[in-house]
Amino acid sequence: MSFWIINLIVSLVSFALAGVSGIYLVPFLHRLKFGQPIKTKDGPQWHAKKQGTPTMGGFMFIIASVLTAIAGYWIYRMRGGVDTTDKEALNGFYRMMSVVAFSMLFGLIGFIDDFIKVARKNNDGLSPLQKMAFQLVVAVAFLFALSRFGCDGTRIDLGFVRTPSLGIFYYLLMIPVIIYLTNAVNLTDGVDGLCGSVTFVAMLVFTVCCALLRENELSLFTMALAGGCLGFLIWNLNPAKCFMGDTGSMFLGAAVTGVGLVLHNHLLMFLVSLVYIIEALSVVIQVSYFKYTKKKYGEGRRIFKMTPIHHHFEMSGFSEYKIVITFSMTGMIFGVLGIITLLVF
Repeated sequence: MSFWIINLIVSLVSFALAGVSGIYLVPFLHRLKFGQPIKTKDGPQWHAKKQGTPTMGGFMFIIASVLTAIAGYWIYRMRGGVDTTDKEALNGFYRMMSVVAFSMLFGLIGFIDDFIKVARKNNDGLSPLQKMAFQLVVAVAFLFALSRFGCDGTRIDLGFVRTPSLGIFYYLLMIPVIIYLTNAVNLTDGVDGLCGSVTFVAMLVFTVCCALLRENELSLFTMALAGGCLGFLIWNLNPAKCFMGDTGSMFLGAAVTGVGLVLHNHLLMFLVSLVYIIEALSVVIQVSYFKYTKKKYGEGRRIFKMTPIHHHFEMSGFSEYKIVITFSMTGMIFGVLGIITLLVF
């Protein structure tokens, strides 16, 4: 059985597990009354009708992707695809498991945040300082793991420009990158099906890049997560029957960031993640401009109708389906551009 057949099976099984698990998880979340609190100030007024929609549905793709990726690896290994005497071959597995563990720990942070929200029946979970502290610890641990398992390069690779080795400063630079990008993915989860669709595209692009860079083990996880996201979308496309919650979006954020750092091509990671980056940047621009104009003119002014920017499009008359398609296609275009730069540079 060839490696890519195993990869395809992993993706299909993950899709099936995620989709079928919703049959049991959604009613279970209803019984627990784990409904999403909605703050209309954080989104358009008509989002109020989504109040009480079950959250923490991210468990669908988390469980499906983790189980199938690990199972796929052991099938690949038992079929003789891994030389257990080759340290680099085993490091490939350890790198994949580092990304899996990193994603699960961020998912745990999201779960704690979600649980506090549903327990308090409002949209206030962990404080920003608490989230930052947890994320910082996990980010440092992940970077340490990568340095031990073959990702010890400390150059920033932008394709056409490569810095000299930065030593410890590389890791100090990557910590804010991790925190920014994981939270950017979290911000993208504001329209039914958006975060799952954009991440599905990102994982497909990353799978191609894993093949080009011979990160075979990691591609098992990217394919598994692509399948899991697709299965989850059965329940999350508008009108959503279940939300992924911070449990899911933080897991996806860490997965996107973790895969990008393992591949160690920062231009590629930037291009694949550009939709998320723009989402978070729109919030930064809006808040900064509002504060500046309030100080200068006595009243705050806005550039966008609402942020993150998907809400601007929603307020401009875009349907949720149209936003999902537009953002996913944008992600695909920049993802393909990322693949091209990988081939060229």
